[in-house]
Amino acid sequence: MTAGAQLGPYKIEASIGKGGMGEVFRAVDTRLGRKVAIKIASRQFDARFDREARAISALNHPHICILHDVGPN
Repeated sequence: MTAGAQLGPYKIEASIGKGGMGEVFRAVDTRLGRKVAIKIASRQFDARFDREARAISALNHPHICILHDVGPN
């Protein structure tokens, strides 16, 4: 993924970081004009990523980021 790439409604601006599970990018939601972070997990972590997304979506706390969207690449 490179700056300027489009992933659905999200326009990638830059890579924020990379770890063992995947890479995180800074992007803009072109529908709403808001800044978002997009995590793209390595294929080997698909099941784990789905479980974590479900768990995070159930949380509501000012120090935990909100999950807005999830889906395949």
